[in-house]
Amino acid sequence: MAGQFRSYVWDPLLILSQIVLMQTVYYGSLGLWLALVDGLVRSSPSLDQMFDAEILGFSTPPGRLSTMSFVLNALTCALGLLYFIRRGKQCLDFTVTVHFFHLLGCWFYSSRFPSALTWWLVQAVCIALMAVIGEYLCMRSELKDIPLNSAPKSSV
Repeated sequence: MAGQFRSYVWDPLLILSQIVLMQTVYYGSLGLWLALVDGLVRSSPSLDQMFDAEILGFSTPPGRLSTMSFVLNALTCALGLLYFIRRGKQCLDFTVTVHFFHLLGCWFYSSRFPSALTWWLVQAVCIALMAVIGEYLCMRSELKDIPLNSAPKSSV
C-alpha cells in the first residue's frame, strides 16, 4: 500500500524520542509553572513540590498552588501533544506514558509508593485534561482541508 494516506511504519527510535521529548516538555513546563507560582507568593521552590505526593492537596495553600500548577501543566502539555505527537489516536498513549514515568519518579524520589488520595485525584484530572484537550487539538489539525491545487492562479 504505497499510496495510502498517512501510512506508518513501526519506528521505535521515533517513539522513544517522542517519549523523551514529552517528558522534557512535562517537567520543563511544570518547573516553569511552579517557579511562576512560587514567585507570585514569594515561596522557595523545591523538588518536593514536583515529586512528593504528600504536598499535593486542597487543605493547605502550598498544596493548592502546586495543584494549580499541575492542572496548568496539563494544559501546556496538551499543546506539546499538538506540536510534537500530532496524532489524535496517540494522545492518550503518550499522556499515560508521561504520567506513568512521573509515578515512577515520585516513587523513586520519596522512596515510597504514592498513597495520598489527593495525589491520585490530581493525576487523574491531569491525565483526563491533557488527553482530551490534546486529542481535540490534534483532531482539529487533522481535519483541516487539504488544498488540492497549490499552483498559483493565472488570469487568462
